[in-house]
Amino acid sequence: MDAVVPTTDTDIVMSAAVVSARAALGPLGTYLPVPVTGLPPVAAQIGAARRLEAAGYRAAWTNETVGGKDTLVQVATLLAATDRLVLGTGIANVWARAPQTAHAAAAFLTEAYLGRIVLGLGAGHPVQAEAVGREYGRPLAVLRDYVRRMDAPTMPPAPDAAYARILAAQGPRLTALAAEIADGALPAMRPPGATARARAALGPDKLLVVAIAALTDPEPDRARVAADELYGGLVADPAYGALLVDLGLDPADPSTRDAVVAHGDPEAFAAAVEAHRRAGADHVVLLGRPGDDLDEELRRLERLAPELVSS
Repeated sequence: MDAVVPTTDTDIVMSAAVVSARAALGPLGTYLPVPVTGLPPVAAQIGAARRLEAAGYRAAWTNETVGGKDTLVQVATLLAATDRLVLGTGIANVWARAPQTAHAAAAFLTEAYLGRIVLGLGAGHPVQAEAVGREYGRPLAVLRDYVRRMDAPTMPPAPDAAYARILAAQGPRLTALAAEIADGALPAMRPPGATARARAALGPDKLLVVAIAALTDPEPDRARVAADELYGGLVADPAYGALLVDLGLDPADPSTRDAVVAHGDPEAFAAAVEAHRRAGADHVVLLGRPGDDLDEELRRLERLAPELVSS
């Protein structure tokens, strides 16, 4: 896709960042399959990143709450341990660090690792703001102020390195904010129709990364039960059910569940990825439900790779 025609210095940086990220990320990535509730040893995380890279995945994404792990330190460690893998934060929590620090870290890593980082940012949840003695406020206002302050002058200045800066955006207002102040958006666990709406709201020249629910258990009955449980939790939220209805989907129809939660054989996963790509996603991220067995989840992702990374 052609780059945006720049009109200001900011447009030049944003356009370069989007073009670079699209090329680096490719069509498919996966979350590093570690839970937020307990981390495996660093050596195991490094081994996981190396196995994903060897399997052919172009990118791995990492999560963050507040406390227990700094996702940008984790990203730096995994970048150093791999050769080509792009690392994305999905998401870096705005309550975990000052905005100027987030920008400096992302720019430093971009300069050090030749554009192998995408910075996803999100406002998280009220409990995370409370954990650092802050008031949660309104997510739109919080993110707008945070992104504005990322580029405030510092001493010393941050490296002059363009990286893609995207916002976690589950609804239309956050997507509109991402279109206005960021390089793109990262919605999660939405059907392809929602991806099409996000692309329409962002326009053609923003980065759209979509995380899809992907339950990789090869046992069909067990995968179906897990899909029912995950989907049931989603539609228990009235706003989520209303989104499905607004997209013309029946929340009670099993085909709607299958449009939201990928499970089954490798062809089903490939079809899910392709559906979101046709709807406008630049990059699709497999988002599983990792348990305690990191090695088992990695084996599942490795088994899926030949079908997915070549599609």
